Amino acid sequence: MQQVKIFKSVDSELDELEATINRWLRKSGVRVLSISGNLANQSSGGQTMSSFAAGDVLIIVHYETTT
Repeated sequence: MQQVKIFKSVDSELDELEATINRWLRKSGVRVLSISGNLANQSSGGQTMSSFAAGDVLIIVHYETTT
C-alpha cells in the first residue's frame, strides 16, 4: 500500500530534521518511492496568506508498505 509521511521544521534546524527523517526510515523499514520538499519564501515583513511561517521546511516522503 502506498502512503505519505509529512515532516515539517524550520530552516535553522535542518540537521535535526534530517536525523528525524533518517531515524523514522530506519525504524519503519518502508520502501521509499520518492522524497520531495519545499522551503517557504522568506517574508519581507508583510503579511501573507500562507499558513507556513517564513523559513519553514516541508518534506514529503512517498513510501510503500506491505500491510
